[in-house]
Amino acid sequence: MYSGSSDGEGHEGISKKMSQASSMPWARNLRTYIGSGAGLGSEALMELETRRILLELFKERQQKTSTAGTIPSFYRQKPSEGSIASRVQRLAKFRFLKKQSDLLLNADDLDNMWICLRENCVIDDSTGAEKMNYEDFCHIASICAEQIGPRCKRFFCPSNFMKFEKDESGRIAILPFYLYVMRTVSLTQARIDMSELDEDGDGFLQPHEMEAYIRGLIPNLAQLREMPSAFLQMYCRIASHKFFFFCDPYRRGKLCIKKVLLSNCLAELMELHQENEEEIADSEQGENWFSLTTAQRICDMFLALDKDMNGTLSKQELREYADGTLTDIFIERVFDEHIRRGKSGGGNSREMDFESFLDFVLALENKDTPEGLTYLFRCLDLDGRGCLTTTDIHTLFRDVHQKWIEGGNYDLCIEDVKDEIWDMVKPSDPLRITLADLLSCKQGGTVASMLIDVRGFWAHDNRENLLQEEEEAEDESLC
Repeated sequence: MYSGSSDGEGHEGISKKMSQASSMPWARNLRTYIGSGAGLGSEALMELETRRILLELFKERQQKTSTAGTIPSFYRQKPSEGSIASRVQRLAKFRFLKKQSDLLLNADDLDNMWICLRENCVIDDSTGAEKMNYEDFCHIASICAEQIGPRCKRFFCPSNFMKFEKDESGRIAILPFYLYVMRTVSLTQARIDMSELDEDGDGFLQPHEMEAYIRGLIPNLAQLREMPSAFLQMYCRIASHKFFFFCDPYRRGKLCIKKVLLSNCLAELMELHQENEEEIADSEQGENWFSLTTAQRICDMFLALDKDMNGTLSKQELREYADGTLTDIFIERVFDEHIRRGKSGGGNSREMDFESFLDFVLALENKDTPEGLTYLFRCLDLDGRGCLTTTDIHTLFRDVHQKWIEGGNYDLCIEDVKDEIWDMVKPSDPLRITLADLLSCKQGGTVASMLIDVRGFWAHDNRENLLQEEEEAEDESLC
């Protein structure tokens, strides 16, 4: 009936026809199936859902922006403690600081750089100073790169060479360059250390964070290594307070890290690296607020004034400061302007705590600084008008005059003293003296001393004799 060959040929032909007929609808159906999302895997579906959510968020944000006008968002709530965002933030901060720390030169690297500088410099015939020109600079850079590594490369850029004073031959001294490298490394390390202590990462240090930074520095400061452990906490409290007095003028209770790094306070603290305290004269120790001698002096002074040992100072107790040479009206004004009232609200409950006493001492010992003079000017401004009038000068100096006469000195004419102060300040307005006038005349500290301290007025009145005695003492020391 049907032969095998004919049967096979018929079956193959039918298959070809069916394949050709169904190929196009099948592909079309598959595309439709995938396009609807029904044939995608879980990962692809998640990707589509994520895109849809992000698109909705973007449209919602655009709508909010259009309705809010042009005012940008300036506040973002900090992530809650223990949240994923907080942990990610801390991890990112840790890795960033670790990377920056690895890029710093260590003590051995700095020593090797100094050796390279000295071995490849030239000696100035006229001054004997060690100098290098730009070719020497580039040559030393290549040697340091081989011996130290790429970490020192950023110090040997052309812009750094141009920062330093050059002689007639275009050479710079190697010592200022090396000190620049050391200071840059020191400040960078200080910033890293402070940033590690900055718990919320806002660029500011709280009081306990600043005290922790100082506590970590003490083992590396030659003059503080022998500090008694019992005095450590008190020292950190006293030392950190100077940073807040000078670097937190608006009394927000936190320190900007950038401002601390650029302040003279940090440079003064780092001076304790240099020598042992035993090799420094007592006068130099007293000038540095961060020396152990000064910290102990402040504590002894407060304890000596605190007669009733209640941890605070009353007006009567504070009057004994500096052997009682400060005027009563100034003490009253200090309590009016800088001491907050107690919880009971009574006048007798208002006393000076240790932090306020530190502000008081810092202001009196730094009268020529803007911060110290600002503190004192608030006390001198009796009516809170932002200026001093002739009436204020007469009122303030009356107590100084009384102590002056009680000390057995010659009689004074208050009007002459007022005229002398006006000549010293030369205010822009001839009828009043502002804080800006005191700061610009460069004698604001002297004027403040004349109005609040009889000893300060005596020093001004005998300034010529004191200057002559200082010159004679210097001549004797040279001989």
